[in-house]
Amino acid sequence: MPSLSSTSGPRSPVSNRGFTLIEILVAISILGISLVVVLQLFSGALKSVRVSNEYTQGVFYAQEKMEEILLREVLTSGAEAGEFDDGYQWRAEILLMEQAEEEASKLPFDMFQIAVDVAWDTDEARGGKHFQLTTLKVVKKGGTSEPEVPGEKEGKD
Repeated sequence: MPSLSSTSGPRSPVSNRGFTLIEILVAISILGISLVVVLQLFSGALKSVRVSNEYTQGVFYAQEKMEEILLREVLTSGAEAGEFDDGYQWRAEILLMEQAEEEASKLPFDMFQIAVDVAWDTDEARGGKHFQLTTLKVVKKGGTSEPEVPGEKEGKD
């Protein structure tokens, strides 16, 4: 009766032996490199979100300061500066726009250029970040920025 084991020829490799040590090390290395790449992507995304939030806050502060200046009754040329509670600094410059002499005598208004710059993270090694808003405002000559309403006269009772 023939035996169940084959004795003829060289022994063939058995397919259910499992993984070799080299195969396991290669698989763990690939897994480790993949994990590092994924974690770096998450880290980059978190940094982008932080920078975006900083710029958004800077824009809000610049808009707030610009609105505050635009609502003033009287504008005068000059510069102002200050700081918000969370480390953002602001600087505003108000400049009277020069008009040609012949235009200045004909026009009943002055024009001011207003620039508001908000800066944060002002470390010189990293370069610092800032956001600037600039606008023009037309003001009735005499300093007030209130528009004159037609039909209304002062001193009318």
